[in-house]
Amino acid sequence: QVQLVESGGGLVQPGGSLRLSCAASKRIFSINAMGWYRQAPGKQRELVAVITSVGSTNYADSVKGRFIISRDNAKNTMYLQMNSLKPEDTAIYYCNIKGYAFDFWGQGTQVTVSS
Repeated sequence: QVQLVESGGGLVQPGGSLRLSCAASKRIFSINAMGWYRQAPGKQRELVAVITSVGSTNYADSVKGRFIISRDNAKNTMYLQMNSLKPEDTAIYYCNIKGYAFDFWGQGTQVTVSS
């Protein structure tokens, strides 16, 4: 079984930046897509950013131009660079890796944007 471990969350002031990391416990083959999701209190989990097996990326409208998703295959790690953070970005952020036969989730990392 693969474990995904997120890190990099925390408290940041509006306008600040954070970089989230998602490390897999071992190399994963036949990945279709890797993504970041978030869930704010009282709201449904939503897709923030996704990167496909061929490197295509897509972002939620609310984070376009501010967040960047990337991956380092050699390190089995995915990243989410978050810039110009807003209070409405406050949520638990989860990483996800999907394939035809699997759907792995991390445990989540809290991001709080507040002055």
